Amino acid sequence: MGVALMALGALLLIPQASATTPGTLSRSAPAAAPAVHVPEVSAMYRRWVEQAVAEEWGVDGSPARLAAQVHQESRWDASARSPVGAEGLTQFMPSTARWIAQKFPDKLGQFDPADPQQALLAAAVYDAWLVKRNPGVTACDSWAFGLSAYNGGEKYLGIEQAKARAAHRDPDMWFGNVAAMRARSLPAWRQNRDYVQRILLELEPAYIAAGWSGKVVCS
Repeated sequence: MGVALMALGALLLIPQASATTPGTLSRSAPAAAPAVHVPEVSAMYRRWVEQAVAEEWGVDGSPARLAAQVHQESRWDASARSPVGAEGLTQFMPSTARWIAQKFPDKLGQFDPADPQQALLAAAVYDAWLVKRNPGVTACDSWAFGLSAYNGGEKYLGIEQAKARAAHRDPDMWFGNVAAMRARSLPAWRQNRDYVQRILLELEPAYIAAGWSGKVVCS
């Protein structure tokens, strides 16, 4: 999270990304991707991850997916702070943290993103809210949309879905469709696409292989 976003007027003038850009057209993880090392420190937070996922998704939840997201966000460093001010395990910006506290007062009314247990619950709650608000053709598409919005904002996701529709691609499918559209700066677009692909295609399978419970959503 925390990617600097350009003004909407400028964004609409940016051409879409090349269809040959890696990671946008296929669900296949990059063949040359290095092996994922699951940090030992993740074990300290595993029970809280499982509790947060169970609370939001029940038996259908994937603790490995939330663990993958935390891995991508902070590498399990609870003291992590980005140059733009995102903080904690799940890298919430202060403004987003305040919004979450107001939106979900019963669960996170006193949300402190620097508190690991609260941060994990907040990520699970926010993921669920975004995934359900942005349904795709498949669960894989829904999660890709949700993670893209978590990382870069729903507004830009919506613009890119509209660009997909205008280009006669499916606005409800991520890979090969919305993922190939661009309505943000090129660095931000690349970071957003890498975020989604790495969590769903590389890190979630790696955490499952390491013994975390869950089921790969993009196969």
